[in-house]
Amino acid sequence: MPALSRSARGRLLLASSSPRRRDLLAQIGIVPDAILTPDIDETPKRDELPRAYAQRLARAKVEAVASVAAPGEMVLGADTVVALGRRILPRADDEATARRCLGLLSGRRHTVMTAVVLRAGDGSQGSRLVESVVGFSRLTDRQIDQLIEAGDWLGKAGGYAIQGHAGGVVRFLSGSYSNVVGLPLFETAQLLRGRGWLR
Repeated sequence: MPALSRSARGRLLLASSSPRRRDLLAQIGIVPDAILTPDIDETPKRDELPRAYAQRLARAKVEAVASVAAPGEMVLGADTVVALGRRILPRADDEATARRCLGLLSGRRHTVMTAVVLRAGDGSQGSRLVESVVGFSRLTDRQIDQLIEAGDWLGKAGGYAIQGHAGGVVRFLSGSYSNVVGLPLFETAQLLRGRGWLR
């Protein structure tokens, strides 16, 4: 999946603070020219549904970076949400939140959805929304303790990283694995190819 030469394709900016998205892109040979952390409010709106929330944040991230981009630069942004039905699970920035999320996910299936937005150099946008279903085994208190001790939940939506220790308690996965990690690669590549950034 070769990219065009830098001179032929123009610059690509990644609107993200997530090293996972950068690493996922590198797996398929995509290296952004710059990575910028968008400064946006990620608080869900009252009664906002998970799909709408993911799409709104992905667009907001792209718009924030596009506001400082040079003319002609492309901006790629994404937002990943872990949802139990209509409920948006928070990003786990502390142990108590991670424990609460793991307790809610124990023995249940949940949906991971990522909205991806690509803003072309002419200001037009393309987007994708990808959903995967993940099922956890029923977690014992000891398993939850072990996942907390591993520490790879920090900063993760829903309080877990499927590419980390939580992979050992996932009994079911339907859909895109890379989506659950944080960026659906097939759909992202489609967006870039559609804009001529990839061959």
